[in-house]
Amino acid sequence: MLETKILVVEDEAAIADMIEIILRKEGFKHVTVCGSMACALQQPLADFYMLDVMLPDGTGLAIAETLRTKTDAPIFFLSAKVSDADKLKGFMSGADDYITKPFNPLELVARVKVHLARYHKQSVSKNNYVFSNFTFNVDAAELTVNGHTEMLSGRLFYLLQYLCEHAGQVLSKEQIYNHVWGDPIYDDNTIMVHIRKLREKIEAMPSKPKVIITVRGIGYKLVGER
Repeated sequence: MLETKILVVEDEAAIADMIEIILRKEGFKHVTVCGSMACALQQPLADFYMLDVMLPDGTGLAIAETLRTKTDAPIFFLSAKVSDADKLKGFMSGADDYITKPFNPLELVARVKVHLARYHKQSVSKNNYVFSNFTFNVDAAELTVNGHTEMLSGRLFYLLQYLCEHAGQVLSKEQIYNHVWGDPIYDDNTIMVHIRKLREKIEAMPSKPKVIITVRGIGYKLVGER
């Protein structure tokens, strides 16, 4: 989270400086500050936006509407406008939060962290499985173990995908064969061969598996912290 790129758009220098200082004190390394709409729209896409509503050459509302066509990153509005109508305009422009001035800097940072945590959790593709010992990107068909990435194809791809989708669950051989090979009558040797190949790619000691474990008399289970 601390590698998050944050763009602060605020034309009051004192407020902008204060926000940047407190964000950096909290460990955020990549904070960019703009004092105008023109500057903001010239920046590369960020992971988080903090926008003043009133700017010398436009509004934060217009910036947010533009950003929402390109990104779903969290957007905060900072404004002295406190009416319900103003807040409604902010949320209708795509805001995730609306903070009125003056504000408590510590509360601001707390809200930033909450929204970032939610955003990062949501932005992780359901097709990107990250475990403590390997990563499997279904969209790219890539398995990464200890920094080494290779593409999976054929039955190995579908087998690992099925195991990842049901991580922590015991899957019977019948379930696995039916899903991966499309046949309810399973071939024990075929499953064993493919499980062994996956273990050779993922396990530190394939002969003593700790990730894809055998549940005697039933089938297999993928374990590991995500």
